[in-house]
Amino acid sequence: MRDHTKLRAFELADALALLVYRRTVGFPREEQFGLTPQMRRAAVSIAANIVEGCARESLADYIRFRGMAYASARELEYHVSLARRLEYLLQEDAEDLKNLSVETGRVLSGLIRALRKR
Repeated sequence: MRDHTKLRAFELADALALLVYRRTVGFPREEQFGLTPQMRRAAVSIAANIVEGCARESLADYIRFRGMAYASARELEYHVSLARRLEYLLQEDAEDLKNLSVETGRVLSGLIRALRKR
C-alpha cells in the first residue's frame, strides 16, 4: 500500500477541500442543496480518490483513481467559474480556488503520465 500523505497531489487536494468549505460558507441559503454541496463534493472527491487509490494494490486501480481525482478537479473548476459568474464568490476567492484546482489537476496529470510509463 502507498502512503497518500507523502504525495504532493494529496497535500494540494486537501488544501483545496478546506478552502472550498471556507469559501462556500457564505453562499446563499437557496444553494444549500445546489451549488454548495456540488462544490464540496467535487473537492472532497479529489482527495478521497487519491487516498482510495493509494489503498489499492494494483497499478491499474491506482491510476484509475488518479484519473477520477483529476476529473473531479476539472469539475470543480467549472463550479468555481459558475459561482463567480453568479457572484457568490469574490473575484480573488474564485481565482484562488481556480488556481489551486488547476495546480492539483496538473500534479495529478503528471503523476498519471509517469505511472503509465511504468
